Amino acid sequence: MEEPREGIAPDVARAIRMVVLDVDGVLTDGGIYIGAEAGGETLELKRFDIQDGLGVKMLGWAGIEVVIVSGRVSEATARRAEELGVTECHQDPGAAKLPVVRTLLEERSLGWHETAMMGDDLADLPVLERVGLAVAVPNAVPEVHAVSGWTTTARGGAGAVREFARALLMARGEWEGLVQEYCDARSGS
Repeated sequence: MEEPREGIAPDVARAIRMVVLDVDGVLTDGGIYIGAEAGGETLELKRFDIQDGLGVKMLGWAGIEVVIVSGRVSEATARRAEELGVTECHQDPGAAKLPVVRTLLEERSLGWHETAMMGDDLADLPVLERVGLAVAVPNAVPEVHAVSGWTTTARGGAGAVREFARALLMARGEWEGLVQEYCDARSGS
């Protein structure tokens, strides 16, 4: 993965208290595998990038709440959120993300300037237009790129969330310390 580019101002990064992640096209490559089990029940599979998972966890270790807001309902998404310890996983089949995020902000007494979102498609625009840090993936639609202040080099589902987490935490001056803590905890130090 390349070094993060300039673009996330330290003062903006330090203000972030919550990161909102879209799923399809951000945490995944946007592809969905649909099949059926022997009993005829629909089975949906999604591929998630393992490095993104550690990025999500590192944001949490830095005290930044990560929430998932998806415009599709999927058991695969719910299971991945649970595995990552993301307790706020909202899936709205109508892709009405703004009311969900607005409620989360009100419940936490947070402002839009304290929120970042990573998105890729039109359903993300109402939130991306309001947050303090709007982030796009390269595979995002032109409208998302137009409102985003930072774009990852990695595509959705291929380490984009990890790249963003690293850049955000580096801008806050926290990345190296978190990496050291992570390594120390796994080396018996």
